[in-house]
Amino acid sequence: MGKYFVFFLLLLAGTAFSQTLTLEKVNELARQNYPLIRQKDLIRQTKEITIENIKKGFLPQFAVNGQATYQSEVTMVKIPVPNVAIEPLSKDQYRIVTDVNQLIYDGGFIKQQKNIQLLSADVEEQKIEVELFKLKERINQVYLSILFIDEQIKQTELIKKDIETGIRKTEALVNNGVAFKSSLNILKAELLKTDQRSIELIATRSGLLDVLSLFTKETYTSSTILEKPKLNQEVTQQPIQRPELKLFQSQQQLFDGQTGLIKTRAFPKTNLFFQGGYGRPGLNMLENKFAMFYVTGVRFNWSLGWLYTSKHERELIQINKQMITVQQDAFVLNTNSQLKLQQAEINKINQLILKDLEIIELRSKVKEAANAQLENGVITANDYLREVNAEDQARQNLIVHQLQLLQAQINYQTISGK
Repeated sequence: MGKYFVFFLLLLAGTAFSQTLTLEKVNELARQNYPLIRQKDLIRQTKEITIENIKKGFLPQFAVNGQATYQSEVTMVKIPVPNVAIEPLSKDQYRIVTDVNQLIYDGGFIKQQKNIQLLSADVEEQKIEVELFKLKERINQVYLSILFIDEQIKQTELIKKDIETGIRKTEALVNNGVAFKSSLNILKAELLKTDQRSIELIATRSGLLDVLSLFTKETYTSSTILEKPKLNQEVTQQPIQRPELKLFQSQQQLFDGQTGLIKTRAFPKTNLFFQGGYGRPGLNMLENKFAMFYVTGVRFNWSLGWLYTSKHERELIQINKQMITVQQDAFVLNTNSQLKLQQAEINKINQLILKDLEIIELRSKVKEAANAQLENGVITANDYLREVNAEDQARQNLIVHQLQLLQAQINYQTISGK
């Protein structure tokens, strides 16, 4: 007696502290713990580092160059100048130079480079969002599968009660010599089959919970309770808010940014520069000695190579934008067709559920009558089991249709991106 009391207390404790899950919470945890989510932070870090490097284009640029040469001939002044002796240059010459360049105007090239980097990072993040959306679909499927098993387990317990009731009544008939013991054995065998069904369902449920644990990094046990999502029975037309649409938009914006970058190549570039050095000879080519020197000024550069390629580059960008538009139109068309199919599925299942309820009501009355008939020895155990199984099948159909309705409603919201 003490063992049973302890077991009862443990059972109550397990029920009291059982964990309750919602579909929203599971999806949130799965998203937070999915390895791909860490890539978003890496993309942001890459973007920030790259932009910082691009900004360095406005800082002074330094370069140090040096050379030592020997040449076979040097420039010589052979015209005699009275009272002036011009020493010829040495054939070995040396020079070390420091160049400093400060960008003044680049036609917006650096600004467009930063913009391109921002847009590229946005595209990569949206690609991750698309993959995370697929994860949501997988989690929904596992969650609904567990809900379906939970309903089957409940129904199995109801069948066991019906069979146990039949066993008790048949035992009374056998003891009174009204029924054969084989009828009792038939009911007991059916009870064992029901136990097997419970074992299979519980094992499958445990495996699905392990899958959720793997994605959410949480520990779930057999006492974990999953709440049914509460959805509106009526599905209203909603605008599509899928991450794929945001990805298409980001890709279009990236192509626009590339067009802006091409335009900046048409503008000239202007720099301040300073060159200082030490060598032999210096800037005075008539002095054959080491000397310090410097040159400073403004440098203007206008490359006209863009005239040959910019037109075709813009045409390629427009073609790529049109390809993205075609992909987006195809995606919207396919998504709307899926929504139409889900809407039709919801309407169909609602009608099936109404019929299920009517069938269950009739089957329940037939089973009750069979129960009374079994007690009075009018029918056999097989006849009784047939009616029990018929009601069970009707209830199973209702469970299936209710879960199908819930899945269709969730699918509708998921397809629309809600």
